[in-house]
Amino acid sequence: MLRTYKNVILLLLFILALLENGVAQNGPPPFLQPIEIKPTPTPLVKKTSIATPSSINNGRSSIENSSNTVDVPTFSSLDISFPGQTGILVETLDGKVIREVNADTPLNPASNVKIATAYAILKSFGPDYRFPTYVFTDGKIDSSNGALLGNLYVIGRDPMFHFQHAVSIAETLNKLGIREVRGDLIVSEKFSIAYLSSAQSSANILHSTLDANRRSATATQAWLDHLYYLGKNNSPFTPSVYITGRAYVAEVPRNASLLMIHESAPLREIVKFMMCFSHNFVAERLGGVLGGAYVVASIVQRDTGVGTNEFYIQTSSGLGINRVTPRAMMKLLRVFRAELSRYEMTFADVMPVAGIDPGTLQHRFNDIYSVGSVVGKTGTLGNTDGGVSSLTGEIQTRMGGKLLFVIFNQRGSVARFRRLQDAYIHAVQNELGGPANLGYSSMGMLQRLTKTQIILPKDLSLGNSSLMGN
Repeated sequence: MLRTYKNVILLLLFILALLENGVAQNGPPPFLQPIEIKPTPTPLVKKTSIATPSSINNGRSSIENSSNTVDVPTFSSLDISFPGQTGILVETLDGKVIREVNADTPLNPASNVKIATAYAILKSFGPDYRFPTYVFTDGKIDSSNGALLGNLYVIGRDPMFHFQHAVSIAETLNKLGIREVRGDLIVSEKFSIAYLSSAQSSANILHSTLDANRRSATATQAWLDHLYYLGKNNSPFTPSVYITGRAYVAEVPRNASLLMIHESAPLREIVKFMMCFSHNFVAERLGGVLGGAYVVASIVQRDTGVGTNEFYIQTSSGLGINRVTPRAMMKLLRVFRAELSRYEMTFADVMPVAGIDPGTLQHRFNDIYSVGSVVGKTGTLGNTDGGVSSLTGEIQTRMGGKLLFVIFNQRGSVARFRRLQDAYIHAVQNELGGPANLGYSSMGMLQRLTKTQIILPKDLSLGNSSLMGN
């Protein structure tokens, strides 16, 4: 054992001797060698007053950022390979192409179709539009016992009508002196509660939710949450209306009298919810208000100038077989951005901001450097077209400002597509000095959707006949 230790020590001494000879032969130690700094021939930031759209020099293009022009890589050497079929388009706000791969190939955008639906509904109705739900009766109120002697009619197509809104109607009926309806509850064929597609099922749920003794625990909690965000969580009053008759679907008679109008949260908040959670039911309902996917596509084609060979959709949600080219989606982003600017809005007002807003982008780009630098819409189809994943929106960079991007992937693993999309966006941002925060402050989703209101006939200037025509 002692002999082994001696051999090891001798070997170490021999190695040290060799190293000393090498240093002596090669001059001073590396850390003492002089370092020569030379000025860069083409600085990263150049002072200029004009950014020429076609300026491309040595594989770099120019992006105007305030009063400076930043040399931006065209990413010809970006080494991220996507499996399956891929379409990519990255552009500056003023239209310079930064990266383009199969930009004119029609691919399945999945839930990126919701960008089209969001644009079409906001373009048609405006961001402050509220969906009305009318409450009528063909009877009279007996003030002696708080009974409505007749039927109650609920007419509307609010895609966000939920349990708390039903209880809010019960609360207003109570304030009008109604605690019991001696008649039936009748809803319109487009009425829905809690994202139910069946009007009859919605009628049954509404029937029980109006009555505190039959109200579900879920509905009760939704009402308590609603009160909390209204700042009325200490209210001892429990709204309740007992209905003696049945619940079914039918038309409202023309001699019915208006009791109230429940108005939804503003459309911008509904769109934000739909985009954050990629909610298919809400998307299809919003598209249905316009006339379906065909009308949504027609609005997009008209405003962007793209043809049916570039933009073709069968659904308003992105389910099923739809075909859009990355270039057509880029054109849609631009007209959408311009439409939002008319109302002093940005994509962050109607799309999720990654790492901040709840939903599909909550856990992506959520590291300390990237959080709040990406706003966009995801898309996922597990089986259709062999697996589809998409990501479209806007990114903020430190040195290149904002960029618009479209990434369509299909025929491969959705999980792998997502990882590669994130890596790709990171690479683009890092080439431009890294990600920069958009300066977005989040508002809770329940807080957004609490912005509903009740309007009574005395507050209206329109007659009942006009209301029934809406």
